Amino acid sequence: MIKKVGVIGCGTMGAGIAQVVLEAGYVALVREIDSSLLDKGMTAIRKGLERSVEKGTLASSAKEEAFARLSGTLVLEDFNGCDLIIEAVFEDIQIKMELFKNLDRICSRETIFASNTSTLSITEMASATKRQERIIGLHFFNPVQVMRLVEVIKTITTHDEILQIAFDFAKSLKKVPILAKDNPGFIVNLLLTPYFMDAIRAVANGVASIQDIDTGMKLGCGYPMGPLMLADLIGLDILCKGANSMFDEYRDRRYAPPPLLVQMVRMGYLGKKVGKGFYDWSDQKNPIPLALNF
Repeated sequence: MIKKVGVIGCGTMGAGIAQVVLEAGYVALVREIDSSLLDKGMTAIRKGLERSVEKGTLASSAKEEAFARLSGTLVLEDFNGCDLIIEAVFEDIQIKMELFKNLDRICSRETIFASNTSTLSITEMASATKRQERIIGLHFFNPVQVMRLVEVIKTITTHDEILQIAFDFAKSLKKVPILAKDNPGFIVNLLLTPYFMDAIRAVANGVASIQDIDTGMKLGCGYPMGPLMLADLIGLDILCKGANSMFDEYRDRRYAPPPLLVQMVRMGYLGKKVGKGFYDWSDQKNPIPLALNF
């Protein structure tokens, strides 16, 4: 039975995961690599809980009670005692494998390890441990507090009991879990990545303007936003890294990052988080398409 949940990485995704874990009544332990990042993450969690109160989805008294169940640490050994640990660190397979290897040494044999990766191999992460049957993917979507979907990813060694625990856990967070095999991109990014790459190629090939491509997909397909604005929200560096990972696996041109995307990442045009991507985000309520020279 899951009572205490560890979340490693307290950036946008980690803080969001910790928030929904707290709102569901669990004890949560979060970890960052230095005190400034940890303080930033804890502040983000508190602000997230306060927004839930403002929206009326969380009682004011429950907010303080939830925050009282949260603790932060810089020490990996503190995760001994967690029933479930969800890693939400940088999308680098070597970093994740090293993390799981260390956690495997520290934690009880009963602890379940989960990765929030969107494209990387759960199997490869599991290979760094001696508990392959207790490792799964739990891919949340951004913003975690809003998006209802969780992809539950199984490997060829994942026990059915662990899958059931993962599904029950996701449902307890008021999420909708779906099951995916451990193939790069799982379900959503397997289908979504070519969509992003095609939109970027359309810009590069002069098919239409940034604004018209996004407006076309919004009004023509009923999407809440177009692919280029969504790419900015995700982060062009994250998108590029994920696409490269999938191309390495499938060797299918649909997943290959177009030169324009690679060039933008190299120039530091990473999207909303840095204020500039396909759009200028100086006014976040009114982003303006950039005039790209290429």
